[in-house]
Amino acid sequence: MPSNAPSGSGNSGPEPFSLAPDYAPHAYDPVVRPELFDEILGRRMLAFVVDAAIIFALTVAVYGILFVGGLFTLGLTWLLFGVAFPAVALGYSAFTLSQPPSATIGMRLFELEMRTWYGAPMYALLGAFHTLLFYFTVSVLTPLVLLLPLLNERKRCLHDFLAGTVVINNPARAKILRG
Repeated sequence: MPSNAPSGSGNSGPEPFSLAPDYAPHAYDPVVRPELFDEILGRRMLAFVVDAAIIFALTVAVYGILFVGGLFTLGLTWLLFGVAFPAVALGYSAFTLSQPPSATIGMRLFELEMRTWYGAPMYALLGAFHTLLFYFTVSVLTPLVLLLPLLNERKRCLHDFLAGTVVINNPARAKILRG
């Protein structure tokens, strides 16, 4: 962080003040570390299928709870049927992506993790935002969403670009691919 006071380390004076933002480069360079991006797309699709099955099962359980709750509340909880699926999907993604592996359960099974473009782990709000972008872009721009990862080195989808995230192999898998 630049300071306007001399650092005392032998510098000739304070660092110059600049209004220009400091931009960090991408943390994951596919040229320098190709093992982070090897075989990402196929395993990412399989991870999505696993996560979709988990979200479906959780949604069915929530529907059951809402139905039984409606019997006791004269149908009041039945008004929540419309928001159950989006709430479960957002909650699942936000919770699982904010855990230390930065991955959903499906991503963990296929040795993937999601990071911010500058290398930080995911957090709950970004996980929920990424999920909203995914459902929006897939429902509106399906062909483009599926073609974009084939056209860039980091295999990022449109919602990854918009959220500032990247999916990579986890460290254990990357080590195996590197060695």
